[in-house]
Amino acid sequence: MEDQVNFCIDLITEKMSEAITHLQLELSKIRAGRASTSVLDGVVLDYYGTPTPIHNMASLSTPDARTIIIQPWEKNSVPDIVNAINSSNLGFVAQDTGDKIIINIPILTEERRKELVRQAKAEMESCKVSIRNARREGNEDIKKLNKDGLSDDACKIAEVNIQTLTDKFISKADAILDLKEKDILTV
Repeated sequence: MEDQVNFCIDLITEKMSEAITHLQLELSKIRAGRASTSVLDGVVLDYYGTPTPIHNMASLSTPDARTIIIQPWEKNSVPDIVNAINSSNLGFVAQDTGDKIIINIPILTEERRKELVRQAKAEMESCKVSIRNARREGNEDIKKLNKDGLSDDACKIAEVNIQTLTDKFISKADAILDLKEKDILTV
């Protein structure tokens, strides 16, 4: 029975870790005024009939803090990439130079910084919801084990351990958001 409890807690830990990893990935896509190729991760375009991310069809580089250069492997895909970036509502415009694409990252206004902080907070809230859902599922599994013969004391101990895990992961999510918020608001 104790092996099943440990397995249940390991499963919850894994789900909560995945939520934190997803939060970090989503926050990396929120630009903080500096050029980063990760802001283009969500941009997908049709490439020979297949939805393809830009990084799979071009090399991306950041020569300085305000510029992203995209060098497509096929020059005939340049207009398609420019259209995909410009229609993706990322807050900047891609410029076609013929054989490559240049994106100049504008300096963020105070209003845009606050909007990005709100977006980051929304991502953190969805992370917290995932963590709480993992806690709920774990508690349900422990209650099922209780019905199958797990002692009440062991059930209570497991629930306390699950709550401790939940608190730990939620504080980790808060710390990640605090760092991102400072990053966004720093001029």
